[in-house]
Amino acid sequence: MLLLALAAGIAEAPPPQDGTRPHSHTHAPAEIEEAHGPLLLQLTYTSEVIGNASGGLRRGARYLDNLDIVFEADLERAAGWSGAQLHLYGLYNNGNSISDLVGDSHAVSNIETGVRAFRLYEAWIDQKFGDKVSLRAGLYDLNSEFDALDSSGLFVGSAHGIGTDFSQTGQNGPSIFPSTSLAVRLQVEPAKGWAVRAAVLDAVPGDPARPGRTVIRLNKDEGALLVGEVQAPLGSGGKLLLGHWRYTARFDRTDGSGTARGNAGTYIRAELPLSAAPGRKLDGFARFGTASGRFNMFDFFMSTGLKFTGWIPGRDEDEFGIALAMGFTAEPYRTATGAAASEVAVEATYRTQLAPWLAIQPHAQYIRRPSADPAVPNALVLGIRTEIGFDLFDLMGK
Repeated sequence: MLLLALAAGIAEAPPPQDGTRPHSHTHAPAEIEEAHGPLLLQLTYTSEVIGNASGGLRRGARYLDNLDIVFEADLERAAGWSGAQLHLYGLYNNGNSISDLVGDSHAVSNIETGVRAFRLYEAWIDQKFGDKVSLRAGLYDLNSEFDALDSSGLFVGSAHGIGTDFSQTGQNGPSIFPSTSLAVRLQVEPAKGWAVRAAVLDAVPGDPARPGRTVIRLNKDEGALLVGEVQAPLGSGGKLLLGHWRYTARFDRTDGSGTARGNAGTYIRAELPLSAAPGRKLDGFARFGTASGRFNMFDFFMSTGLKFTGWIPGRDEDEFGIALAMGFTAEPYRTATGAAASEVAVEATYRTQLAPWLAIQPHAQYIRRPSADPAVPNALVLGIRTEIGFDLFDLMGK
């Protein structure tokens, strides 16, 4: 079935009324490579003009932006600390929202935050033990390693970064864009292409009452988020992920019958090269995930898509993709709210690399039943994204 799916395929604002939150953005800066030397400083500015052309809550357009400032240090080469790496990540967003026009739950732009802020986004140290084991601790975006695929990272819709089944959960979302929490992550790579990773995270990142600030607050009543994932090679050059997550705290039941434990879910995710003709590639991906229907709006989610690379003559780096994301509402949520059975989003996008430092990405999305609300018309969203990025140490000749 998986192979068939692969082939088929701002001022401060409150979160959406359905309780879901923006999902993790998908283009994470690369870690240090030998060619960069012991220190790396990267700056990436992403801007997006995006509008709701029809349907949704109301028509209109927004300007969204996202500034990433990343500093990394190989502490072994820089300071003699064997096997250690330092990672610091600052983040700015203007806080404008397109979802307040569309009314969707999946979040049509993966750089939307709903609050204007400059914040410390990640700050961790990674310690390697030999070639196969590493331990990472600090402020951590779990979607930088968990529930993440390269091929789906092309798309602008947030549901292709981390599944909606997972991103909707928690009192303030899990530890993903734009709010992260303290975490400890252990990873073991027993063989080529294989990895086993597990993390324990503070279950409530930041402060829900002050969403524009980086706040570290450990509270036993908030509990922890436990995540585990196994990565395995799939076919020739593909990847398969199997993950499970669970909160330790109690949550309110959707039907209003009190609180309970057991807010958990499982996902399976894969990408696979479908064609590798000279100078061009075709990659397919699919994801299936579940979440506890007693506590969450969606209890099942699936997505699939295709990414074409180098199919335009003379444009070897250009990428085109089409993807589908579907969230299915839980029965208790439908009973309590009168919601429809699903929200469905279709996206087509094209990314062209005009220069090593400049990329342009027009995209179109069609959202059927935004927020699974029968009263909200289907929406058509059009946008164009610009990404400017520099390795500052390279510019300075270092």
